[in-house]
Amino acid sequence: MSLLQLFRHKNRKTLFTTPSHAQKFFIFHKFMQFYKHDISETDAHDPVNALLRAENDAQKIYGTKYTKFLTNGSTSGVIAATLACVKNGDNVLIWQKAHPCHLNAVKLAGGVPVYYDVRNIEEWGIADRTQANNLEQYFKENSIKALIVTSPTYEGMVSDVKELKALCEKYNTILIVDEAHGALYPFSDRLPESAVKIADFCIQSLHKTAGGLNPTALLHSNSIDPTSALQMINTTSPSYSLLATIEANIKFLSSRRGRKSIEKLLDNIELAKNGANCEFYGDDITKINIKKPQISGYELSEKLFNDFDIEDERTNDKSTMLLCGIGTDKNKLQRLSRALKKL
Repeated sequence: MSLLQLFRHKNRKTLFTTPSHAQKFFIFHKFMQFYKHDISETDAHDPVNALLRAENDAQKIYGTKYTKFLTNGSTSGVIAATLACVKNGDNVLIWQKAHPCHLNAVKLAGGVPVYYDVRNIEEWGIADRTQANNLEQYFKENSIKALIVTSPTYEGMVSDVKELKALCEKYNTILIVDEAHGALYPFSDRLPESAVKIADFCIQSLHKTAGGLNPTALLHSNSIDPTSALQMINTTSPSYSLLATIEANIKFLSSRRGRKSIEKLLDNIELAKNGANCEFYGDDITKINIKKPQISGYELSEKLFNDFDIEDERTNDKSTMLLCGIGTDKNKLQRLSRALKKL
């Protein structure tokens, strides 16, 4: 049985094991159901095999060779992917302004960081896509073992992963794509193409846009088995409650109901933009980048917060980004729409 099936099955054994709350002692009663499903590696439950079954089912859904559930965010996925393919002294090409975990991953693997830069889109104050033709000089000048790319960026700029993969294959380099903000991509043709089936490694955060609990995420691999690398950085006492939510999350996203919810979300975002008194930009519709002439991004952010009780996800001097995900309902977007028309 998988994790979800395991939690539906009533255990009749008397356990003298961890966790010490024994699924009955609820210190924080608002989490009562969480406590009831917080189990350990007992023979009575056998959650290790249940997790393997759930991950195998996920591999079939995503079409990957390996898909691993993460409960320490995409950070742990990036680190594990790097540890799986980089050895001491290997050069790793990373974006100079990438998430700190990219550099930390290289350091932990004993690799040598080689930095590349990405053009800044001045009128919006955000980073552009990573372009393969801008990277080839680094491959010619250095022996690059792995390339780590952020796609989409925080603001939803999506790189051509197929071109990047072709470049990496030309120089026998491993491609790791940090797709933390693109967990919905595999489930809608209206969203950018996912790197899940293209890159050697692809990491996604379920909690960012796909409705998962903090900090659930996924590590996909189409080449190297990341299990040993994950064992080096993961706890030996994982939260099977959180892991079970990952299984449920994936089943929902890939279901007819889940895909319908994503399409409804995209429809509602498009409706919210109609008649707006501002400009929009980006490759990913779920990242609503807005700007208004004569108003800085920070001023726009303050205006939304103070006048309309709307908080954005990220702001710079030129623009503001509002993040949408599977939990962004029609009412929330209608409220945003009214605010954008009044700006």
